[in-house]
Amino acid sequence: MKPSTSRQALGAPVLSVRDLSVSFRSDTRTVHAVDSLSYDVAPGEVLAIVGESGCGKSVTSMAVMGLLPSTATVTGSVRLGDRELAGAAEKELAKVRGKDLAMIFQEPMTSLNPVLTVGRQIGEVLRRHQGLSRAEAKERSVELLGLVGIPAPERRVAEYPHQLSGGMRQRVMIAIAVACDPAVLIADEPTTALDVTVQAGILEVLQSLRERLGTAIVLITHDLGVVADAADRVLVMYAGRAIEQAPVDELFAAPRHPYTRGLLGAVLRPGQEGKRRLPEIPGLVPSLTAQPDACTFADRCAHADERCGTARPPLTPDSGHRVACWHPVAVTHEEAAR
Repeated sequence: MKPSTSRQALGAPVLSVRDLSVSFRSDTRTVHAVDSLSYDVAPGEVLAIVGESGCGKSVTSMAVMGLLPSTATVTGSVRLGDRELAGAAEKELAKVRGKDLAMIFQEPMTSLNPVLTVGRQIGEVLRRHQGLSRAEAKERSVELLGLVGIPAPERRVAEYPHQLSGGMRQRVMIAIAVACDPAVLIADEPTTALDVTVQAGILEVLQSLRERLGTAIVLITHDLGVVADAADRVLVMYAGRAIEQAPVDELFAAPRHPYTRGLLGAVLRPGQEGKRRLPEIPGLVPSLTAQPDACTFADRCAHADERCGTARPPLTPDSGHRVACWHPVAVTHEEAAR
């Protein structure tokens, strides 16, 4: 899957998230999982949200979908076109989910119903949102299975999730998600636990759907190889905050936040096998039970000074490449020439 569009050519955002914050409360503490996150996605664009486990990527996507539990407190704005979804009633969200806004969940075996055929599960979406008859829904389900690259869809439509491979189950999840041609598709780790060949096939399916339907895709992942192949733009998260946003080629060529540099430096490249230890980012991710008015990466950063520990760095003005750092890494002549 290789991006073929630029944001400038894509037009106005179809999804706008502004100052999204999510916290979870218990009897003893409050966890601030997402802190004032903002981003836009244009029609046909692929935005990758990356970061290590626990940084808030999946919580962000569940907040956008309106699928968080009652223990979550969500503030901010989530606009799909001209509709505000944050704070909307469940009845209104149910009309949008699966139709205009859809999601591919991380674990297809736990997301698919084990006692219903895959055709029945695809058909439920079609009957709910498009009013198709049972026969029409089955016929369309076969078409969708073929669209996502499942062989012999006429036979597979009557099978159960346990009869399919991991890659096929993931493709079924994609078929369900795109059944009603959504404007925005959120893909949460869609290639996790799949072998490289199957990963490539899943990414090709997403690329084909983007080109055919003009669907915007928010790709949640920790796999930087997938990001390089799939995304137009990248948003890097750390400890619940956005710390860098840039076009994918620019981010990989000249990352400006020390954390992003550390992530990219820890990627094994061809020819490096067995030659050296990969560099590590020292220290630990900070606790999410507090929201310090400071840089959350300061304790792990070699460039940090007193200001970093006492003042929160804002994202620089929208210039295409944005970074939340008091001391962003300067772009070298070599990087500028890439």
